[in-house]
Amino acid sequence: MRTPVTPLTCLRPRSLAEALTMLRDEGPLTPVAGCTDLYVNLQFGTLGEQRFIDLWPLTELRGITTDRVTLRLGAMTTFTDLIQSALVRRRMPMLVAAAREIGGRQIQNRGTLGGNIANASPAGDSLPVLAACDAIIVLQSAAGERRVPFTGFYTGYRATVRRPDELITAIEIPKVEGTQYWRKVGTRRAQAISKVMCAAVRGPAVKVALGSVAPTVIRLPKTEAILSNGGTLADAQTALAGEIAPIDDLRSTAAYRRAVGVNLLADFWESRQGARR
Repeated sequence: MRTPVTPLTCLRPRSLAEALTMLRDEGPLTPVAGCTDLYVNLQFGTLGEQRFIDLWPLTELRGITTDRVTLRLGAMTTFTDLIQSALVRRRMPMLVAAAREIGGRQIQNRGTLGGNIANASPAGDSLPVLAACDAIIVLQSAAGERRVPFTGFYTGYRATVRRPDELITAIEIPKVEGTQYWRKVGTRRAQAISKVMCAAVRGPAVKVALGSVAPTVIRLPKTEAILSNGGTLADAQTALAGEIAPIDDLRSTAAYRRAVGVNLLADFWESRQGARR
C-alpha cells in the first residue's frame, strides 16, 4: 500500500535560524532537501516519517569555499555543484569521480552531499571519500555548533550522532596530501546501488575506506598501517579481508564483496604506487 499524502506535514523555513528554531520547538521533524530517497519511499509505501522540514530554499547551506587549507562544502551542495566546481576538481578529484557516478543527471542536480551523509546508508557513494580524507561534519542547533570527525559520525546501520534538533550545515575537508583513488563496483557505473566502493589516498600516510562491506562506511586502520610502514600488498589484503564484515543480500554475496575489496586494494596500490608489493 502506498503512503497517503494527505497526513504529511512539511514546514518551510525562510532562514537557517528559523529552521533551527523549528527543529527545537516543533520537532521531531525530518530534514529534507533533494528528496531523491524520500519520493522513492513515498511511492513504494515505505515512508515512515510524516513531519518534514524543507531545507532546499536555504541559501545559507550552499556554497563551496576554502581558506587554502580547509575546503568547506555547504550541506546543500549538490553533486552537480561538485562536478562543476574547479576548486573541488583540483582539491578533491576522488569526490568529483564519486559524484559523477551517483545516479543520472536528474539525481545529481537534486541530490545533496549533506543528504547523502544524513541518509547514513553504507552504500552512499560519497561517504568512503569523506572517510578517506578525514572530513569533519559541522552540526548546528539553536544552541550552538559542533564539529564531529566523519569517522565518528556513524554509530551503526543508518544511525548517527546527529541529535533531532541539529542539522548538518557543512562538511570541512582538510588539505589531502597524496594521490587520490576512487572506484565503484556495481551493476552499472551509475543508476545502480554500489556493491563495493573504495576511496584511498597514498601520501605520507596511506588511507583506505570502503563502502557496502559493513553496517557503515569504514576506514581500515590495520590495512593502512601495513602499507604505510612498508608491508607487502599481500599482507595488507589479508588484513583488509579481516577488517570488513560484508553480508549476503539481493545485490551480492559476502564472499563476492570480500573478494572485490581485496582486488580494489590491489588496483589502488599497483596503479598509484607502482610495482611495490
